This record gives sequence, structure tokens and C-alpha cells, in this order.
Amino acid sequence: MPRRRAIVFDLDGTLVDSLPDIVGAFRDAFDACGLPAPPEAEVRGRVGLPLEEMYAAFAPRASVPRLAAAYRELYPTRYTRSSRPFPGVGDVLARLRGRGFALAVATTKRSDMARRFVAAMGLQDALDVVQGTDGFPHKPAPDVVLRALAALDADGAWMVGDTVHDIEAGRAAGLSTYAVTWGTHDAAMLATARPDRLEANLDALLEAVAG
Repeated sequence: MPRRRAIVFDLDGTLVDSLPDIVGAFRDAFDACGLPAPPEAEVRGRVGLPLEEMYAAFAPRASVPRLAAAYRELYPTRYTRSSRPFPGVGDVLARLRGRGFALAVATTKRSDMARRFVAAMGLQDALDVVQGTDGFPHKPAPDVVLRALAALDADGAWMVGDTVHDIEAGRAAGLSTYAVTWGTHDAAMLATARPDRLEANLDALLEAVAG
């Protein structure tokens, strides 16, 4: 029997419009630690990297563990404040599943937080696997994508993401790549990663997977 084909999605900025809650908690951690917060625009451009790496770009390395701990206390208190699935996401996922695709999330979030977040966004029944980054190399390394595919026991078809790191991870895992411009990185930056498709939304994914 042929193995199922899988589509792997990034989470924040790809399926869910969550950047305001992430950036807000990230900046509030500076206040909690008595440090000046960086500009919102500079933080936004780094979303999708590991938390400690994000903080290291804006604070002395000795302060990074304290800032990360503050974020991990703050974010769960506000992650549903404004975060919502992007328009049409639920419909696209349902139509892909109806075509027989296995569906996974591969995110830089830790797995426990990612699963709580997916459930809060009402997407848990639309996805087969939610794989976070738990103590192994993060995107653009392909590890989280490959782990998601292994959990699905499926062959990878497409990686869908909103950052250069997502596209590079998908390519490294041997998948075709689909970049959406409504998240962290704009179209010009995403184009530098040479995705197979560069689109303003997920609608064209339905066409792309049929090719």
C-alpha cells in the first residue's frame, strides 16, 4: 500500500496570526527584568528563532536565562489575547485532509506549549501531529521537520512557512517549499530563500499540491 504524503506547516505566522502576543510577551519580559525593551519591529523580524537566541540579540548574555524564564511565565497568560488562525486556514486544512494528505506542524515552540496553543486555536482536530523543538537543532536545520514526518510515518511533500528558516529547513528535509507573506518575513526576504511557491495566502497551496 502506498505511504501517505505529508504537508508540514510552521505554526506562528503561518497558520496562526500570533505575532502580537509573542512580541508583546517578549518585550514585557524586559520590563519584568528591569531592562529596556527593544523596538517591536526588530523583535518581530526574529520571531521563529529559539527564544534564547532572540534574547541574546538584544541583551547581555548573562541576562538571557532570566529573560527567557520571564517570557515563559508571561506568554501562557496572554497567548490567546489576540492570536487567531489566519482566514481560511481551517478550510484549507480540511480540504487537504480530504485529499488524503497527512498534516503536521513543525515549530520552534516547545512541544508542550505548541500543543496547548494549537488546541486553544481550535486546530487540534485538523492536524495529525504537532512537533516542537525539544533539545535538538532548530530551523533552518531539518530536524523538527524530519521528526514530524517520522511521527506521521509519511513521505514529505511540502513544507509551508513564513520565514526563511522554514523554507531552508523544508528544503534540507527534501520537501517542496511554499512561503506565505502574511507572517514574519516579507516577500522580498522570503524570495532570497528561493521557495518553490511564494504566495500571499494558503489558497494556492491547494493548486500546488495537485501538481
